[in-house]
Amino acid sequence: LIGYLLFSVLPCCKSHKTIAGLETYWNLEVADISGDGQTATMTINSVLVALASMPAPIPAKDIEDIAPHNYLWKTALEDCKNHQSHAIVTVLSSKDVTILERYKILTQLNASVLRTSKAIGIYQGTQTLLLSKGLYLDFADFLLEDQLPIQLWIYIGLVRSEIGSSIYTFGLKDFGKEELEVLDSSMEQMDLYDFLLSIVDYIVGQDVLLKDGETIGFSAEQKIKITASKGQFLEGNTLKLEL
Repeated sequence: LIGYLLFSVLPCCKSHKTIAGLETYWNLEVADISGDGQTATMTINSVLVALASMPAPIPAKDIEDIAPHNYLWKTALEDCKNHQSHAIVTVLSSKDVTILERYKILTQLNASVLRTSKAIGIYQGTQTLLLSKGLYLDFADFLLEDQLPIQLWIYIGLVRSEIGSSIYTFGLKDFGKEELEVLDSSMEQMDLYDFLLSIVDYIVGQDVLLKDGETIGFSAEQKIKITASKGQFLEGNTLKLEL
């Protein structure tokens, strides 16, 4: 798993304040710390992570392509245009650690760096996510309450048309799941957003695998049909929820 932190100045990747935050704020076990001011490795709860400072900004086109779609950070394009450097944060795979636990560690590490540095936000290109510092820290704190910060892990796209509201996920594939789409629903857009967010939270948190031809619902009476077909907003097949 990889996240990119955007900085206005070249960051230091071996910050004692960051490590202290991991231990005290998140109550994590940090060990095997090594590196210099520009690179560092350590284990967090026995999972190996690495940080590396890069003395150059994220390519402008990468930011420009996704910024207009990140409605949770509406000023992203303006805020990010003058960033001078970035840091790459990597949580390495481990057969003994689930993908969910690795995402939690990535989030806690990102949040600790954000809280103790001049970073302005997080860029996660594989999910087309661009997230401001304040927003990231607010959602990361969900983990303190045993809730999942889905908004930091999976992009949820909203599309409105004359027919109705559509919505889709981008990032469920990283959890080994099929992406979801709801097409031309009569539901209000924010109600649709909240509903799909609940579905995604259930899939990721409970490690549920939805299948073509099944149904899903939050009550005995609610039976939402699941159909696999070619994606409308995404490449390849997606699972359509009929709402």
